[in-house]
Amino acid sequence: MREPIIMGGQGGEAPEPNRNTKPQHREEGRSVDQMDEKLRPQTLAEVVGQRSVAERLSIALEASKKRGEPLPHILFDGPPGLGKTTFATVLHNELGVELNMTSGPALDKKMDVMPYLTNAVEGSILFIDEIHRLPKTVEEFIYPVMEDFRVDVVLGEGISARTINLPLKKFTIIGATTRSGMLSGPLRDRFHMHEHLEFYDIDDLARIVAINADKLRTTITPDAAWELARRSRGTPRLANARLRWVRDYATARADGHIVLSIARDALDMQEVDSEGMDKQDRRYLETLIQVFRGGPSGAEALAATMNLAIDTLTDEVEPYLLRRHFIVRTPRGRRATPAAYRHLGLPEPVSEAPDLFSFDDQRRLFE
Repeated sequence: MREPIIMGGQGGEAPEPNRNTKPQHREEGRSVDQMDEKLRPQTLAEVVGQRSVAERLSIALEASKKRGEPLPHILFDGPPGLGKTTFATVLHNELGVELNMTSGPALDKKMDVMPYLTNAVEGSILFIDEIHRLPKTVEEFIYPVMEDFRVDVVLGEGISARTINLPLKKFTIIGATTRSGMLSGPLRDRFHMHEHLEFYDIDDLARIVAINADKLRTTITPDAAWELARRSRGTPRLANARLRWVRDYATARADGHIVLSIARDALDMQEVDSEGMDKQDRRYLETLIQVFRGGPSGAEALAATMNLAIDTLTDEVEPYLLRRHFIVRTPRGRRATPAAYRHLGLPEPVSEAPDLFSFDDQRRLFE
């Protein structure tokens, strides 16, 4: 099933392509989608943070406009929620071209990607989210598309089979991935631009919160915006989620105006602490410290003790704890750092001097 097609908003209407299949438009949840789009920046000038990335994209955009050519293929990588999809929609708004959106898991076989390729118009953009999850056959199928804008179609079987080279319109493929290391070398090298998105600092996040609060028609004080930014883990998507919750709390429990005390009360009710950690993050640290005596402990043992899937720990919980230096990964497993003890208000373990003549200590050196 194809994703909805989004038309550019600044360059007029794009020419209508000759489609063999009718795009599927989602009517359910339309107001939610419109709200998400409302909070996204529409132009590069509106993008807050990631300025080095935005400047490089503005140069590529200006050169593309002057030459009258499509943008080069672009690969965005970085943790979830940092703006990979936002940059794709901004570029399509700047050019005023058609934008098709899909994801790697949705392209299960070669014929799934064919409608996106044959219906692409000159200068349009195809955005593939989670591109590292493309099947190998589909990945190899789009190699000639990215290089020569052609599709090699095999007709027939056996000795009567023949290959037809189908030319395509020149368009841009924008890929987004949270795990660039899982991309094959040939696919990664076919992207002319490779941009890595970093976590946002608190000042940039506070500006995003203030701007989006105005878009949501609510008022927020600068110190309240800074408090939300401080508890958002450097991620705009999480900051927007925190803002929506605080806005609802201010509407239900106060006059709708978000001040520092309201923001703190709302986030405390959501069990988000001063470091942006939620209940599950703290439970991870408490389990590691109280059950496993601070570690080292393996992820499987932690997941079994917490009754959670190991993927949840490694993909959702641990990345932020590692980035904030609350835990470290050692060859023997996870270990809590002194910062974790201080944050939880627990006494740090007393390190005992090893007895060099102890058989047990010497045996542990080789474990």
